[in-house]
Amino acid sequence: MTSISETVKAHRPDLGPYEELYKHFHANPELSFLEEETARKIAENLRKFDAYEVFTGIGGHGLAAVLRNGPGKTILLRADIDGLPVQEQTGLPYASTKRMKDVTGVEKPVMHACGHDMHITSLLAAAEGLVSARDKWSGTVVLVFQPAEERGAGAKAMVEDGLYKKVPVPDFAISGHVVPFRAGVIGTKHGLVASSADSFHLNIPGRQSHASTPHTSLDPILQAAHTITRLQTIVSRETNPLDFAVVTVSSFHAGDAENIIPSHADLKLDVRAAVPQTRQRLLQSVQRIVEAEAVASGNPQMPTLTRTREFPFLFNDAGITTALEKTFSQVFEVGPHGYNADIPRLQGSEDFGILAESVGKPCCFFLYGSMDPETWDRLESEQRLEEVPGNHSPRFAPVVRPTLGVAVNAFMGSVLTFLGV
Repeated sequence: MTSISETVKAHRPDLGPYEELYKHFHANPELSFLEEETARKIAENLRKFDAYEVFTGIGGHGLAAVLRNGPGKTILLRADIDGLPVQEQTGLPYASTKRMKDVTGVEKPVMHACGHDMHITSLLAAAEGLVSARDKWSGTVVLVFQPAEERGAGAKAMVEDGLYKKVPVPDFAISGHVVPFRAGVIGTKHGLVASSADSFHLNIPGRQSHASTPHTSLDPILQAAHTITRLQTIVSRETNPLDFAVVTVSSFHAGDAENIIPSHADLKLDVRAAVPQTRQRLLQSVQRIVEAEAVASGNPQMPTLTRTREFPFLFNDAGITTALEKTFSQVFEVGPHGYNADIPRLQGSEDFGILAESVGKPCCFFLYGSMDPETWDRLESEQRLEEVPGNHSPRFAPVVRPTLGVAVNAFMGSVLTFLGV
């Protein structure tokens, strides 16, 4: 009987063309819910295989493809496709120079600073490999190329737009994410693999006045400054150090002229947690502090806290994860430069789980490294790993090999784990 590792090796396609395809996606990113050309390119490549039924325009520019290959279970594999409003600073010959207007009409630089270009390309390569290996598995494969992950809204949009009226409901779902670890590293983890994330726009109203007459104003900048300071105590003084919590104020805009106390201040907040009870408490504390600082400032106008993004918790199913542990231990070298069965969880958040939870199915999310091994080893020996550019950095630049091959092997190995014959 042929092993999963042997099947992957025999049927994985030549990655040369996919390396060029990766560079195309990297140089041509598109913002959330605006991924029209990206989706068109994905569909074009899927149709080349003459094996998949392709569905486009789901939840915006999302698309799905179905490969039916006899009786058996149905597995869903997902890649996200949107870029970020980041000005690329990698210096790569295929670096993005693209600019585009976001959904509000504001022009922004665009970069695949989170690695979604790698996700797209690896799933397309795996799609070809699964066609080649059809005699080694039986069942149905559903590929989902999801828009707007960065907004935490794409998976929900696809489900609400009738994804599962177009494609079969899967028995389980699997996805992965490229991260700033040493290239060649791949890992799984039981339980929580990505935290919740709640983002808000905070508007603090004030009363505008001349800077020379502050007593006639209600200074929103001063109120905002105290609010920001007090918000930091939620983690430092209200949260058990053994727990995980993040409260970040990532944007602060107020005023324009040096001699005018402005009429309002606008802030953006990001709140993350690892357990539901902590999440609830953090959000209650944020609301309490925002309102209390208005009272302390003598401001009769309460600030407005408007939710802008919401990512759920992402938990790996124990049964699926255990099965993948066995496969990945065979497909990849086990050890610090290969497979890790207890890899550190994703520090960011993910909406992938919605694709499974919305239909009551389990899922698993693996992580894989992307950083040049020589650079990683040097920085590790010098205890300078904090200098490695992470996801969302303008300098995030995965090495294409072996990163691409690892992801393709993981996708193909996952299908063969559950559908192999």
